Amino acid sequence: MPRRSVFLWPIRNDNASIILYDRRMLVHPAPGKEVPVMKIADTAPARSKTKRLLSMVALSGLLGASIAFAPAVRAEHPWNMHLRAEAYQNAGQTALAVPIWDSLMRAGAADADWNTAALYAGRINTYYDSIGDYENAILYYELENEYWLKDGKDWGTNDLVRANQIRTTVELYGSAKEDESLVRAYAPKSGKLAKFEPEYGMYFGIYSEQDGEMGNEFYKSASIYGRDHAIYLAYATYGEEFPWRYAEHAKSAGGALQIAWQPLGGLDGVADGTYLREWARAAKAYGIPIFLRFAGEMNGDWTPWSGDAAKYIEKFRIVADVMRGESPNVAMVWSPGDVPRYNMAGFYPGDDYVDWVGVSLYTEPYSHGNPDESMEATTPIEKLEEVYGLYADRKPIMLSESAVSHYTNLDGKSHTDFGVMNLDRLYRVMPVKYPRLKAITYFNVDLKGKESRNDYLLRNNPAMLDLYKSIITGPYMLNQVKTGAKPDNATLFRDASVPFAKQTDIVPFVRIPDIWIGKLEYVLNGRTIAEQTKPPFGMALKAGDVPDGSVLELRVYNRAGQRVAAKQVPLSSLLSVQIDGRDQTFEQPPVIRNGSTLAPLRAIFEQMGAVVEWNGDTRTATGRKSGTTVSLTIGDDIAYVNGKAQKLDLPAQLVNGFTMAPARFVGEAFGGTVAWDGETHTVVIAKSK
Repeated sequence: MPRRSVFLWPIRNDNASIILYDRRMLVHPAPGKEVPVMKIADTAPARSKTKRLLSMVALSGLLGASIAFAPAVRAEHPWNMHLRAEAYQNAGQTALAVPIWDSLMRAGAADADWNTAALYAGRINTYYDSIGDYENAILYYELENEYWLKDGKDWGTNDLVRANQIRTTVELYGSAKEDESLVRAYAPKSGKLAKFEPEYGMYFGIYSEQDGEMGNEFYKSASIYGRDHAIYLAYATYGEEFPWRYAEHAKSAGGALQIAWQPLGGLDGVADGTYLREWARAAKAYGIPIFLRFAGEMNGDWTPWSGDAAKYIEKFRIVADVMRGESPNVAMVWSPGDVPRYNMAGFYPGDDYVDWVGVSLYTEPYSHGNPDESMEATTPIEKLEEVYGLYADRKPIMLSESAVSHYTNLDGKSHTDFGVMNLDRLYRVMPVKYPRLKAITYFNVDLKGKESRNDYLLRNNPAMLDLYKSIITGPYMLNQVKTGAKPDNATLFRDASVPFAKQTDIVPFVRIPDIWIGKLEYVLNGRTIAEQTKPPFGMALKAGDVPDGSVLELRVYNRAGQRVAAKQVPLSSLLSVQIDGRDQTFEQPPVIRNGSTLAPLRAIFEQMGAVVEWNGDTRTATGRKSGTTVSLTIGDDIAYVNGKAQKLDLPAQLVNGFTMAPARFVGEAFGGTVAWDGETHTVVIAKSK
């Protein structure tokens, strides 16, 4: 990984003192003596833009003001400390220099001299990274980024990239049937869903125009991928006619249309007038859901509409107002790029003008197609962090366009392992880690001789295509766009430690500094129950597999066979009740007491058609249906059916304020039949006919 270099320049101030700017250390040598220029190695993975920025660090000192350290606080002069650390480093004893650099870093931070603090943090993270002490390297990479931000610069962006590349992450998520508390994580803080926002689940879309097999014949989707897509992407130019052919094709395929509407002539021509309103009315005429991504990636410098944030906001609002008035079937999508970082918020038009927040996000083995700058250790997961943190609490998030490269045309290399690993992360990990991420549109293109020259085209790699097809046929993936949509199986995801009913699908997110995962080993209560050596990673567990007090451990091995990480989570399952084939949801689920299953009496009696009364004085519950009367009293192991005593396996109990009684008695009291499914821990009740 390339290194950046930062030069220190001796600058004489008005008092004839020599200031080493960019280290921002005040030095007072003897009159007339010069301080030598010193070259300081810095560390983050470099992109050309970042290199250009960092080459300006030295010059920034020309405009800075000197800051003197208080002698009462520091017994040794900072310049002497710096030289002593240099001597250690030159002698090959860098470990001895680190605590000195750390002291100088903290002194700079204490004086709000963020430039100095950032550069010393850079020295330290370089050292720790070089010796494989990734935990400490991450700490100082993050500190360097923090200090640069406080200094008003984004020069720590690549420090964050490198920190994530060497970070060990093991997270476990699991599926569960919906309940109010779990659905809450998928909802905006206002509680009101945006236009076309699903309650939970993931819309999957595709850009297929440059795929010779499908092109814009969207009706072919099911025959190629096994399923119709929810969203089809088209590009259109502001000033030209509404892209009606794409709309017709999307409508005939039963899908929605995402339009990337590009003002290629710049923003000045965007105005509320005849053209814009006729375009909006044409959009309305097709009647299908349209996600309008106007002037996306505005935070980059590669579009004709970038640079002037105020003008951009003004024009976006004009378009949003016209669409709101003319086209109720159009949802406005504001969609920056995931890079550059830290500038997207300045282009945000405001909540009143945005329905969805999107982002362009690509995962590639090289930085900008350059084989000399590997990005194999980077995942799509961390690329979403900024936009998600800024907007997900109030807007649904989509990946307006996204893809994973499996081949680099520049050097003719296949990257199948990289592609499959990150496609799995993109579609299976990101939706469970980021519950407000609700749409992904895949950019299905082989760039060949242009731009980064990456090949994202799925059909060019059988492993990528097979994985994609298997993912989009999953129940969490939605192919019909409508507000409030959700998976047919009413299943969502949460931390794997949350109790589950019947079955849970475990989805791991694993990232290791070695990059390549050799094996994942799933260990339940000390016994290995599954092993996997390639994506898709994950496994299913049934409730009957998980006794009380269970612990699931995921062990991670690199390709050398070394165990490099592990994570343990407590697992527990819930008891379920099914009546006439329908799963029941109760405020108080069944529980096991002394080996017997207790079920909620009122809820089940009412499902059986009985009317239930409660006598608080005697603490007695009574149910009546078709001439049958059943009563029982809390703490009593005798129940009465039409006055006849019946012995219970366990006395009726109050659990969290709910009357609970043995499940078999509750199910059979009004003529039903009861069975026990031990595999899924389910009480199965069939009503009497």
